[in-house]
Amino acid sequence: MPFGWTWILMCALSCISLLIFTAVFPSLQQSELNSFLWTIKRDPPSYFFGTIHVPYTRVWDFIPDNSKKAFQQSHIVYFELDLTDPYTISALTSCQLLPQGENLQDVLPRDIYRRLKRHLEYVKLMMPSWMTPDQRGKGLYADYLFNAIAGNWERKRPVWVMLMVNSLTEVDIKSRGVPVLDLYLAQEAERLRKQTGAVEKVEEQCHPLNGLNFSQVIFALNQTLLQQENLRAGSLQIPYTTEDLIKHYNCGDLNSIIFNHDTSQVPNFINATLPPHERITAQEIDNYFRQELIYKRNERMGKRVKDLLEEYPDKSFFFAFGAGIQLGDFGPLTDSQPNLPHRVVVVGIRWRRRMM
Repeated sequence: MPFGWTWILMCALSCISLLIFTAVFPSLQQSELNSFLWTIKRDPPSYFFGTIHVPYTRVWDFIPDNSKKAFQQSHIVYFELDLTDPYTISALTSCQLLPQGENLQDVLPRDIYRRLKRHLEYVKLMMPSWMTPDQRGKGLYADYLFNAIAGNWERKRPVWVMLMVNSLTEVDIKSRGVPVLDLYLAQEAERLRKQTGAVEKVEEQCHPLNGLNFSQVIFALNQTLLQQENLRAGSLQIPYTTEDLIKHYNCGDLNSIIFNHDTSQVPNFINATLPPHERITAQEIDNYFRQELIYKRNERMGKRVKDLLEEYPDKSFFFAFGAGIQLGDFGPLTDSQPNLPHRVVVVGIRWRRRMM
């Protein structure tokens, strides 16, 4: 699997795994915490496990044994997408590209194109200093990494360039070379010769991103470049970081403000400094993604999970989904309960839990 496309795929997954968590639970010890494993009560049991799109080495030691045991004992492991299937990568590549014969320079306003090119030149210049000795020891070098992530950028659709720009930061570059948790679990499932599958197709995740109209995409790309330019100039500090996200995930802390933001590489376009007409555009983009990538997606994924559980009643499933989209409204079939007592976890924006 090409290294660059694997990571861009994970950025895309992150983009649509918008996290809205609410949690109520007493003070627990680290060994007791597990906010991300849910049991579907049946015989044999099945499980939902909420993943996070960061290098697995940053979180694996903090994932409690009951989650790992559930993974080991399950017959079938399902993911959002099949990350080990070459078709997944080729389909994503195709979906990202502009129509044949078009280049970004032809479709972007001249000023935005120049700023984009300037920013990518800055990233390429800085990348050698962002690399870690461990990465170099593994044979991962700056030029290769830049080309793997940003190669052929002039042929990509603007919305995918926006995602790419937000993945080209020092913190993210330092983490390249290690599989993210989702991919690691997929590789482990293959190693253990488990049956694997996916509840979504690349097109179902990709096409909604391509569905923004041109003015919305230009607005989003411009806001992304503004954020990166301000970060470079030192006039902006993001209120939360990947490190914050990892820390709260490892602590099993769903009640943190960190988890009221998404884990995506997409900046928050809605802010009080925007003029009224731009605020309307930002709200339209937010509404569109909530409808296409949360509400419709949760319903679609929920139906497919329900169908799988009904079709294979004698099999134990382990569903590993992005932590913000792991549960949908499956009705009384699942009677889903968290593994720890006195904990109520509401996952997803349109999550409605029903009891038997």
